[in-house]
Amino acid sequence: MRAVIEALQALRGVARLTAVTVVAEVGTLSRFPHPRQLMGYSGMVSSEFSSGGRVRRGSITKSGNAHLRRVLVEAAWSYCHRPAIGYGLRKRQVGLAEEVKAMAWRAQHRHHRRYFRLVAKGKSAQQSATAVARELLGFIWAIGVHAERDSTMPGRALPVQPAAAGHSERPLRHDLVIPLSTTQRPHNQKVRSISISEGIGRA
Repeated sequence: MRAVIEALQALRGVARLTAVTVVAEVGTLSRFPHPRQLMGYSGMVSSEFSSGGRVRRGSITKSGNAHLRRVLVEAAWSYCHRPAIGYGLRKRQVGLAEEVKAMAWRAQHRHHRRYFRLVAKGKSAQQSATAVARELLGFIWAIGVHAERDSTMPGRALPVQPAAAGHSERPLRHDLVIPLSTTQRPHNQKVRSISISEGIGRA
């Protein structure tokens, strides 16, 4: 799941909290054979009223996961801005696969055009953002399935996050001397020490 959470953060508007929420609410994304099934699970598909040969579509059904819908609509609002990769998004994309970055960049252009086309047709800003959130689920499905497939392949390592400034990894010292506890030795017995390297050699 960690690989999926890291990969989903390549999308604009999807930071760590949103990515964790999506994974926690949906689970394994590859269990959905098609992204439309994931959209139906979230309740973000249009309702339908059919009679004979007449088909009329209404608002979204809202019959799915309400918490998932909320975080997706919040993320969708970021696509009303012009496509760009800011500092925070660039930092989240460090170490991710180029395919994932390419999908996230295509999502920015597609969702930005989609939002303003709907607004130009007379849709409200809320309706336009909801439509973008539904399409965002399709990209979440594609990136999640890609990450799940790569994480199960042998020899694939998770992206390594750079160490914080001022903190460096210290090598393990094998020459440290650890005195035995005084409560673990008989009375009047001399204090004896054991080193980590000695313990490893005995194992």
